[in-house]
Amino acid sequence: MVDILYNAVMKPLAFRNFCLGAVLCLLASFAAADELRVGATTVDITPQLPVSLDGQMALRVASKIETPLEANVLVLESLSPQNTSVWVTCDIVTIPTELLDLIRKAVRARLPRFNTRNIMVNASHTHTGGVVRANWYPEPDSIVKVTDYQHFIAEKVAEGIENAWKTREKCTVSWGIGYAKVAYNRRARYEDGTARMYGKTDGDDFRKIEGYEDQSINTLFFWNPQGALKATCINVASPAQIVESRYTVNADYWHPLREILRKEHHPSLVILGWVGAAGDQTPRPMYEHSAEARMLRLRYGEPGQGNDFRTDVYLKEIARRIAECVNDTYRVVQKEKHENVTLAHQVLDLNLPMRPVKEEEVVEARKMQEEDLADPIRATQMKRRIAWQQEVIDRFEMQKTIPNPKYPVEIHVIRLGDIAIASNPFELFTEYGVQMKARSKSLQTFVVQLVGPGTYLPTRYAEEGGHYSAIVQSVRVGPEGGQLLVDKTVEQINRFWP
Repeated sequence: MVDILYNAVMKPLAFRNFCLGAVLCLLASFAAADELRVGATTVDITPQLPVSLDGQMALRVASKIETPLEANVLVLESLSPQNTSVWVTCDIVTIPTELLDLIRKAVRARLPRFNTRNIMVNASHTHTGGVVRANWYPEPDSIVKVTDYQHFIAEKVAEGIENAWKTREKCTVSWGIGYAKVAYNRRARYEDGTARMYGKTDGDDFRKIEGYEDQSINTLFFWNPQGALKATCINVASPAQIVESRYTVNADYWHPLREILRKEHHPSLVILGWVGAAGDQTPRPMYEHSAEARMLRLRYGEPGQGNDFRTDVYLKEIARRIAECVNDTYRVVQKEKHENVTLAHQVLDLNLPMRPVKEEEVVEARKMQEEDLADPIRATQMKRRIAWQQEVIDRFEMQKTIPNPKYPVEIHVIRLGDIAIASNPFELFTEYGVQMKARSKSLQTFVVQLVGPGTYLPTRYAEEGGHYSAIVQSVRVGPEGGQLLVDKTVEQINRFWP
């Protein structure tokens, strides 16, 4: 409840920062292009075992590491005007505010004069990484403590930023777009108007897949002075959730993708995985399961597990699709390497209206909470779900004294040459990302979600359908706030291209 009250009533300077940001963005739009200095590195953030895993309602404890977890770091600097921008991708489920604060604090300790405000950290949203959200799950004495893992990540990322900063060099950059089938809208709609995440599509009452899908793969390539590929940023509108239910440490499809690209280009290639607006997306098929499974068996010569796509074979398949797209884009855009580019990084604080809680939703939350609490074993296992319901109850009580609470969010809007990068802290439904891209004046727009603590941000149509990801328990900010987020983000992007 503390974080809800903080978000609702604190940060009184947010509007002032927003106005100042608008002025700075306008000034940055007139900045001259300058040579780009880039530092890049990869650090290992694999937790010690045993460790609890983040991303599901019940406690899962891993005693096996199937793949390493990485934080990939990119530091950019321009000299005229002097500006820095830092991008970090972590193989975890989300970036809680306290973790970002720890990272910035650790960087300040290593680089006292560094602009830590311009550090943008996103999560790949793997559900088989260590827990980074304190007090979400039970913590048996035998496992790694969440706060210890938070500090470990912060120190490793800060070390990576320091090393990247100290080894920065003059680089060129290219950007491009391609397409690969990765994202599937995971919400099924039925004859009665209801929706269901991962709902069945083979019944007589199935009517449609609910919303948009975005199959674009936006990619950035950074080249060192010798012309070798130094780093890449890959923007995919799908979370890393193929093996999400396992009890093992696994970076999901980003690991085999990195293996493919590092084998083809360079073993130390730094690869940032940017998840686009994908709150209603999955990398697993929603229909044509048998046809997809047959193609996997023919392609890889492995029997598979029927129509279950939560497999290592399907990890390979999604990695292959993305890698082929990225390499195709690479072959085209390496003809156009930009040496002098404009770099501008603006961080804005927005106050978005919180989604109000209705009285009937509180009644339902209490009922579900009581069902879990009735069984002591279940109450321990479902600590997160019980707290999930309690948040709804607390928000309803808060509304009695704060009628129109606000949810402050930090967003990053960046210009690099002809392209724009826009972050948000949510699991943002794809429709909002499509709006941003369509309305942006930049040549190409990268939308990066989960640069922050998450929670879904659904469309109004999805709310009408209901179910997980569009119900009040899943949501802090509703469609009204989603549209405001789009409008303010596009406004800031377009200030870079007056």
